[in-house]
Amino acid sequence: MNTRSGGQILVDQLKIHGADLAFCVPGESYLPVLDALYENREIIKLITCRHESGAANMAEAYGKLTGKPGLCFVTRGPGATNASIGVHTAFQDSTPMILFIGQVGNDFVEREAFQEIDYRRMFGQMAKWVAQIDRADRVPEFIAHAYQVATSGRMGPVVLALPEDMLSAAADVPDARAWQRVETSPGDASMMRLSQMLAAAKRPFVIAGGSGWNVEACDNLRRFAETQQVPIGCAFRFQDLLDNRHTHYAGDVGIGINPKLAARIKESDLVIALGPRLGEMTTSGYGLINAPVPAQKLVHIHAGAEELGRVYQADLMINATMAAMARALAALPRVTPAGTETQVAAARADYEEWQGRKTIPGDVQMWEVMQHLDKTLPADAIFTNGAGNYATWLHRFHRYGSFRTQLAPTSGAMGYGVPAAIGAKALLPDRTVVAFAGDGCFLMTGQELATAVQYQLNVIFVVVNNNMYGTIRMHQEREFPGNVHGTALVNPDFAAYARAFGAHGETVEKTEQFAGALERARASGKPALIEIRIDPEAITPNTTLQAIRAAAKK
Repeated sequence: MNTRSGGQILVDQLKIHGADLAFCVPGESYLPVLDALYENREIIKLITCRHESGAANMAEAYGKLTGKPGLCFVTRGPGATNASIGVHTAFQDSTPMILFIGQVGNDFVEREAFQEIDYRRMFGQMAKWVAQIDRADRVPEFIAHAYQVATSGRMGPVVLALPEDMLSAAADVPDARAWQRVETSPGDASMMRLSQMLAAAKRPFVIAGGSGWNVEACDNLRRFAETQQVPIGCAFRFQDLLDNRHTHYAGDVGIGINPKLAARIKESDLVIALGPRLGEMTTSGYGLINAPVPAQKLVHIHAGAEELGRVYQADLMINATMAAMARALAALPRVTPAGTETQVAAARADYEEWQGRKTIPGDVQMWEVMQHLDKTLPADAIFTNGAGNYATWLHRFHRYGSFRTQLAPTSGAMGYGVPAAIGAKALLPDRTVVAFAGDGCFLMTGQELATAVQYQLNVIFVVVNNNMYGTIRMHQEREFPGNVHGTALVNPDFAAYARAFGAHGETVEKTEQFAGALERARASGKPALIEIRIDPEAITPNTTLQAIRAAAKK
């Protein structure tokens, strides 16, 4: 006999599926799970967070880094609604994740009991699968299915509600087997057609992106680029799929794209989209590639069959996982015509030019800050960010050195960078982790500094402060010049704020102060925050607020 409570059965299944780390905000609705996790605390490390959005984003970051479902536990009602932002990010970013929500007991259901919500309706369009486990004897089945759904096809989040009485109920039930990764491989006919299209292309271009990659797949992508002599661009916030120092890397295909790179993609006679959904951000509002019928020949490769043909009627659509597809591409002999090497060299030259020095108003030059970070930090340092114009400096001027050194939300969620960095450091304590945030972005999840201090997760937080919601102010000046309303911010002394939590704090008001501040932060032996105060006029590397306002008034 193997009689256990529902909570014990659940944690036993997590162990079978290889769980080693989970994030939570505790709640009385799932106390039996917490008790079972206590009994297994040497196997599954539990990080207690200060807000459910922080916990969910940490779990999402874990999913990005490992390709395994990130685990998050929250309580019902307010806990679930707070965690929904992380679920939305996981869905739009195609990240495997499982959110467990404590739920009212089955004897109270449908009475609008305390904090009761129907999670199937709430998360229905925000997750791949939403279910409620009403019986303890079905826990192994549900957990196994959750792992398979989260990691198969287009990966994404699963939400499971856990009624209180189910977690306390006893059941004698056998354990399930560990989940298996499912690979979908390209067929011989598809590979032959792709080879023929490559052989006929004089200006081929590859856009790599999406989830489901691993180190081997990235190495195979590099080998494919070198063999076929094609330039590679990385989709919005997937810039770490190819070492940015590699001669075949042509830049990021996302917000604020290099105009020369955009023109190159438009003028290409063959675009191979390897992994990205080809959403709004990657396609510059569906302008780089016309929908539904592209002007260029298009090969679209995606792990989710439902994504193929959803927006674009590609000339060739291949349903395959990134590992299998990259392996097949790397095995191809050279089929591209002579001369594509010139396309590679030209694309790289455009990228190098795009990364050149940019001078902005004020005493802090962010270009020099980025150069110092790249020269000082190890190539495998993980950089995280949320949403905001400050991220342009990171995306445009930092060179991501290896796979999974970038954690950023394609969903455009503010507040992501801080918890994502903490989640990354909890998983990979020996790696350098740097979180970039704007002043508005940081204070959405800045309380998680307490989590970093509590667990001695020595992240370096860089807060770029211009006392405004900068991206919205930029759009405001463009659409309604001079009518500044609702976008100004009054901020704390961020360095003092960090010190109040027990972290190290620094303030940078001039470029030459940054090097010393970074050195002291790294040597502090604790989480550290560096506030960089920049001129509000320095809204992007290319323009100022005054210039935007003047152009809008013409």
